[in-house]
Amino acid sequence: MGVLLVISSMVALNAALGAIAVDTLATQSQLTWIVDGYTLVMACLLLPAGALGDRYGRRTVLLVGLVIFAAASLAPIYFDTPTALIVARCAAGVGAAAILPATLSLLTAAYPEEERNKAIGIWAGVCASSALVGFTGTAILTQFGPWQTIFWAFVGSATLLFVLALTIPSSKDPEATPIDWWGALLIGSAVAVFVFGVIEAPLRGWSDPIVYSCLTGGVLLAVVFGVVQLRRRHPLLDIRVFKRPDMLAGSLGMTTLFFAIFGFFFLLMQQLQLVLGYSPVKTALALCPLAFPLLALAALTQWYLPRLGLRISVAAGLAILAAGLLCMRVAGVDAAYIDIAWPMLVLATGMGLCNAPATTAITGAVPLSKQGVASAINDTTREVGGALGIALAGSVLAAGYQHALAPDIAMLPPTVKEPALGSLAQALTISEQMGPAAGDLAAVARTAFIDAMHSSLTMLGIVVLISATVIAIWAPGRDGQQIRLVRRFTAQRTDGSMSSPHPGSP
Repeated sequence: MGVLLVISSMVALNAALGAIAVDTLATQSQLTWIVDGYTLVMACLLLPAGALGDRYGRRTVLLVGLVIFAAASLAPIYFDTPTALIVARCAAGVGAAAILPATLSLLTAAYPEEERNKAIGIWAGVCASSALVGFTGTAILTQFGPWQTIFWAFVGSATLLFVLALTIPSSKDPEATPIDWWGALLIGSAVAVFVFGVIEAPLRGWSDPIVYSCLTGGVLLAVVFGVVQLRRRHPLLDIRVFKRPDMLAGSLGMTTLFFAIFGFFFLLMQQLQLVLGYSPVKTALALCPLAFPLLALAALTQWYLPRLGLRISVAAGLAILAAGLLCMRVAGVDAAYIDIAWPMLVLATGMGLCNAPATTAITGAVPLSKQGVASAINDTTREVGGALGIALAGSVLAAGYQHALAPDIAMLPPTVKEPALGSLAQALTISEQMGPAAGDLAAVARTAFIDAMHSSLTMLGIVVLISATVIAIWAPGRDGQQIRLVRRFTAQRTDGSMSSPHPGSP
């Protein structure tokens, strides 16, 4: 329930942005940061929050996070200026950063090894389905009440979870070491700067100095963090754990999975609402079938993961996901729901097949005493992957849309042409306002959007296929070993010159 609250909150406001803009007179930039401020703050605080849970108790950190989240969600009900909303959402991100790692680390520490895969599978399935719950809940709430009801729902849910969390046992590192605050500052800054650049890229363009400076700066700060961690007696994160093929494969798989999920949702929700004319409630109902494969495969993790192994589970899952993304290209301007539904079920099957195994690989590569940090690694890969997915899918969509639409509206006046090239939503608004004088603007804009969406889906599919290939080569199989080629290459590099930091590990 905790992970459901945090992840659904990431997408919940998307369906209410129109109402928020009307009531608060927020600009487009302010609307963007009402949504993204929460994600940015949460992403940069996940690792420090996970370490705090390991040291001081995961339930304690969970309870503190719920209090902060509830208080921050209460503020927009009474202070509804755009600036106040942005500050409140950033504060809610602080609470979410404390909640999210604790939800998984409490499970991995509480369940014995023979039941852990099932527990992690259910957690991962709920996590992947949370966006659907958030969007559906928001659509229903705003259908029958003002947008402030969303925040009342957040406050009520967090309060209920606080009471329920008092009934569970806590856990922490029995040999807790001091928190590496310098490491926390470095990794928090690295993630914050990098994710800020990714969020701004679709608005400013990838060649904008602010964007590429942030991306470069984030990578450099991450490198500095790695160097510092190697020299620390008690590092925030022992980065040598990434030498383990299961950790590396799990992290790559999780980043790729959420890269595809968030990019796909960004495209699909626009197609359903702007091209096919679905209402928010109808859109939410149309997305519901995605949850069935996700939850079913999550519950079956304990059965199929030991039989298939990490390599087949994650690589095959990503390959099926890529196939589903490419199959979505069959849905045109006049698509029926079935044309969208069956590719959704294909890609949801791929998502469900690789989601829990990738999570298990990350948490299994780290000792139980450090599960807060392991959970934070898992959550950070999800956040960074999701931000990249939206940014790249949005950039390809915007460029393709402008390229496809420009020749068809070349004769229109600049006051009409420039807004129409900005987005499909603006083109449809102009078409309604101008009536017959707009000609076929709405039709050609929808066609240009679908052409651009197909290009974006192709990009997502190719990236996922590349990742699936890398994991098929690199990840350990059911026997805990990599394929022969990688084992031979690794043996040649390490023979007589390097020893594993985890003796006896696969």
